[in-house]
Amino acid sequence: MTSLPARETLPRYVAPLPEWLEDFGLRMAWPIVIINLIGTAFGFWYYGFHPYPFSDPLMTWQFGVEPASMWLFVPDSPMATLFIAISLALWKLGRNNEWMNMLAFFGCLQLGLWTPFVLAVFHNGFLQDTSGPMYAFLFCSHLSMVVEAFLIYRYSSFPVGAISFAVLWYGFNDVVDYFVPIVGTPHHTALPAQKLMANGWFNHPVHTHRIAAAGAVVITLLATFLALTTRIEKLESRVKD
Repeated sequence: MTSLPARETLPRYVAPLPEWLEDFGLRMAWPIVIINLIGTAFGFWYYGFHPYPFSDPLMTWQFGVEPASMWLFVPDSPMATLFIAISLALWKLGRNNEWMNMLAFFGCLQLGLWTPFVLAVFHNGFLQDTSGPMYAFLFCSHLSMVVEAFLIYRYSSFPVGAISFAVLWYGFNDVVDYFVPIVGTPHHTALPAQKLMANGWFNHPVHTHRIAAAGAVVITLLATFLALTTRIEKLESRVKD
């Protein structure tokens, strides 16, 4: 059994969870890994990967619209839950991987905050297309990803190289989602105001697009700030000790 890493004394804004919750989360790492893998599978299904029901095309909804070359950058939330599942699993197995840790940290903050943001801003549209229980599930499950992000500092040193890799990954994701799609139209998660056009692409109403883009960019900057600040605070804590 992997022993819990020591809890460093860090400012509340980089380590906001109470110690008992951090310890509980780390002790429950394997169940959390399984929950996140289930969430990943559901997320891919939500975006349109439908091996079941058999009556559906294998690739439908957003996967069915987006070019295959950009599929990696479409299912943002499922990728984030996959990253945190792998990060926790590798730590439990004694094979800690800092690059995966940072992808998980950025992913859980990015999607854990952006999704509730757009759900709240565009709530009328979402509630027209989504049942109340599903809306609540999406809102709460994504906020729980933020909680998971703040477990990572316990077993990660937040190295600059790994932070830089995560910034490049999520920075590029923001670029193709909102600014330079490379192929087709921007690849962000479909929002209620969007419609499928006759040419097979989604439209992107300017007002909706700008709000979603602003939220994503601000949260990416916030995640970068928190990652770098966590590293600095951890180094300063060790010097004091």
